Amino acid sequence: MSMQRWTMSPWLVPSVVVLTVAAGFGASSQEPAAGRFYEVVGGKVDARTYNGFRRYHGSCNHCHGPDGMCSTFASALVDRLPDIEVFRSNVRDGVRGGSSVMQRFADDPNVAPYIDDIYAYLRARADGALGRGRPGRLED
Repeated sequence: MSMQRWTMSPWLVPSVVVLTVAAGFGASSQEPAAGRFYEVVGGKVDARTYNGFRRYHGSCNHCHGPDGMCSTFASALVDRLPDIEVFRSNVRDGVRGGSSVMQRFADDPNVAPYIDDIYAYLRARADGALGRGRPGRLED
């Protein structure tokens, strides 16, 4: 039985490291291309934004109104949506200011894992990229 000797190109290891790191950044990225959290084409949205619509209307619209437009109970979100970090913190930890109080959702399994999806929906609404009502879904 003969032994074969393998030689490794000096570029192989650095190439594998660079590709692995690049793939890791792509996999962990929370934002679609062009720095947006959502994709809207002809009134239809990507799966993440559609899920955000569903989650928002299942848990948030009771206070913040349909489509993030406000209610007599809580402020509109589409008029002054905070950046993603503040939004995550507010939803996870709740908000207390003056006489208004928003409960925390850190332990809510219908909200906590989907905060970024909800943000994607509200960001599309705030940017004017998505109108009111149930959006259609883009084909995957």
